[in-house]
Amino acid sequence: MELNDVMRTAFAARDYTGETLPDDILYEILDNARFAPSGGNRQGNRVIVVRDKSTREAIAKLSEPAAKQYIAQIKAGENPWNTVTSSKVTPQQVADTPVPDILVEPYKKSAVLLVFIVDLNKLASVDKDLDRVGIISGASVYPFVWNVLLGARNAGFGGTITTLPAANEPAIQKLLNIPEHYAVCALVPLGKPVKQLTKLKRLTVQEIVTLEQFDGQTFDKK
Repeated sequence: MELNDVMRTAFAARDYTGETLPDDILYEILDNARFAPSGGNRQGNRVIVVRDKSTREAIAKLSEPAAKQYIAQIKAGENPWNTVTSSKVTPQQVADTPVPDILVEPYKKSAVLLVFIVDLNKLASVDKDLDRVGIISGASVYPFVWNVLLGARNAGFGGTITTLPAANEPAIQKLLNIPEHYAVCALVPLGKPVKQLTKLKRLTVQEIVTLEQFDGQTFDKK
């Protein structure tokens, strides 16, 4: 596919046909994706390829508490897991919330599950002293994750960045023998999508880009 077409059609695929993702294709995807940038080119990112059924079922189970929290907050009109606004959802509401299949089944039904981790010793977290949740560290791993998804799209496969199991990081680390100084960044199920979407809904350039300042003039083509 042409690069712009790949970028404009790489959708969040969560429903798969059951077709396998051969190792040679997966290897090529990862081989190209590894050229993503990282802070200081320290390349602290690592990937664990999980095909084992029991391991994937365990990961799905470990994601359920975070999934319950996510859905309970949505039902309450909140932005789930937000660090600015405190949640008013009670533990009982969370416990009573069923887990939708769409949030856990991809871990079990995709062709493969990729677990992305990053070595915390290799990150330059320049926002670590700010009075907010740190996000800068992600710049050293998420370009790599997105490259994988773009490569998968180009090869006719698809997936999505998921993070719910990371809320239970110590258990994921134990399950996969991940050292404590590695953070769990994303779990990406990959497979052949049941439907290949080509029209995605996104904000326009005019809605997200301004000139010179946050409240500056809207950027538009001449």
